[in-house]
Amino acid sequence: MFNVQIDGVWHQFPKGTRVIEACEQAGSYVPRYCYHKKLSSPGNCRMCLIEMGLPKLGPDRKPELGTDGKPAINWMARPQISCAQDVAEGMGVRTNSPLVKECQQGVMEFLLINHPLDCPICDQAGECRLQEFSVDYGTSQSRFLENKVKKPKNVVLGPRVTLDDERCILCSRCIRFCQEIAKDDVLGFVDRGSYTVLTAHPGKRLENNYSLNTVDICPVGALTSTDFRFKMRVWFLKETKSICTSCATGCNTIIGTREDVIYRQTPRENDAVNSCWMCDYGRLNFDYLQSERRLLEPQILSGEKLVAADWQTAIAQAALELKQFSGSEIAIIASGRMTNEELWLTLQLAKTLNVPSIEIVPRTGPGDDILLSEDRNPNMNGARLLGVTSEPGAKLPAIADGVKSGRVTGLITLGENPMRLGISAEQLETLSTFVVMDILSNAATEYATVVLPSFAFAEKRGSMINGEGRLQRLNRAVRAPGAARDDWKILRDLTQACSGQNSSYSIEDVFRQMAEAVPRLTGLSLSKIGDLGVQVMEAHESPAPPVDLAAKNIEEAESQRPPGR
Repeated sequence: MFNVQIDGVWHQFPKGTRVIEACEQAGSYVPRYCYHKKLSSPGNCRMCLIEMGLPKLGPDRKPELGTDGKPAINWMARPQISCAQDVAEGMGVRTNSPLVKECQQGVMEFLLINHPLDCPICDQAGECRLQEFSVDYGTSQSRFLENKVKKPKNVVLGPRVTLDDERCILCSRCIRFCQEIAKDDVLGFVDRGSYTVLTAHPGKRLENNYSLNTVDICPVGALTSTDFRFKMRVWFLKETKSICTSCATGCNTIIGTREDVIYRQTPRENDAVNSCWMCDYGRLNFDYLQSERRLLEPQILSGEKLVAADWQTAIAQAALELKQFSGSEIAIIASGRMTNEELWLTLQLAKTLNVPSIEIVPRTGPGDDILLSEDRNPNMNGARLLGVTSEPGAKLPAIADGVKSGRVTGLITLGENPMRLGISAEQLETLSTFVVMDILSNAATEYATVVLPSFAFAEKRGSMINGEGRLQRLNRAVRAPGAARDDWKILRDLTQACSGQNSSYSIEDVFRQMAEAVPRLTGLSLSKIGDLGVQVMEAHESPAPPVDLAAKNIEEAESQRPPGR
């Protein structure tokens, strides 16, 4: 630990700490444009200039002590940048001296010389560092009289990013991100002096799967999201902390919404999961919440067609149909996109109906070595920990064969399309009972006997365990459309209608039941998970054995049988 004096107060910091980070930790924020703590430090914006000094050495080459018993500081005559310098023993730093303030005002005046006055139409307005720092560290006057240098506007760098070069302050954050994080060296500066512009290299486009991170880290309005551009002012957005459910990584996110419409998702910092980044695939995967195929009301089969019904009628009809079967005649196809609470209630439903076959549908896709996982199910580890499955998809062929042979005459699908598993429309028509709980209609929905519209990821609360074994929390950002209902409530009501017993009244009750039954969750609750999650499994831990529902039911029946019978 090094002793460092910041604005007259001594602090201790570990070796390797950047001076700019040490100042922020000490409560003295130093403005910056080019510096980003997850990238290299080029030191080219000069906004982080400070006064710096080193210990004053005596004739014996030992530090001289001041009246406070601490090393006396020998201040340098010229200001220094704080982003590319590590702390040292006895170092002194001034962040608010007259010289520092004069430097900050000079840098701001220089950056604004050619910057356009288009704040009223700029997408970055409301979260722009140039706006904020011009007020906090600049002046209200400009000595520049010449015409501004005009640079290109509305430059399409790639399919998802649009550049307004006239706003660029040449911080090079986007260039360094593409080189160091995305490993796609596609951006660079051309020309010199006031005419320097950002552009893509000849014959290249900014089209990697992490391109929108350049928009996040751009401190001004130069790089903008083509999808979000001119759609909404950021100060109108309600921001909700949540997680991405597009793959097993479970990137931490902030969902920006207004009037129950999602306008954007941006990454939220969590060094244990996604650092500061997020892939474009997951970031833009929310449009289906406003899809025309959205299921908006419960439906039951009347005659030969589905008709709208209220929830009480739909649940009662589903329970009536399911209770007439023996357990072996029913199969449940669940989803790895369900929350832990929903999977737990699925187990309770299967236990109530004596269902021996419950399986999770595996879902894979191309991954990379940055964030995107090949496992596209966000909660497969949750299914493993709860004992729903040990080898996802292993039982699906048997379920499909059972439907084809007529051995399975009742089917419950939870967020999955059975036609993608090899079950044809003709075979679905032969089912006596086909209960569908889903977000969107699909080719199989029209053959259902009961349709139960459910919530999407941004419309509900719950927990998931990502591919690295970290328990994380979903939070509700928008209200669901129509009469769609929360998945856990649908499963709870269906279980109660089949068993005749009351169970959970809130999602916290469901989590508490899980925590009592699963040792890894002992002592936890939804609130205790926190914004950054809790590690509950190892990354490549062998899964828990699946719950043998038939054996468990027999065992419980034997334990409840009166003595002597």
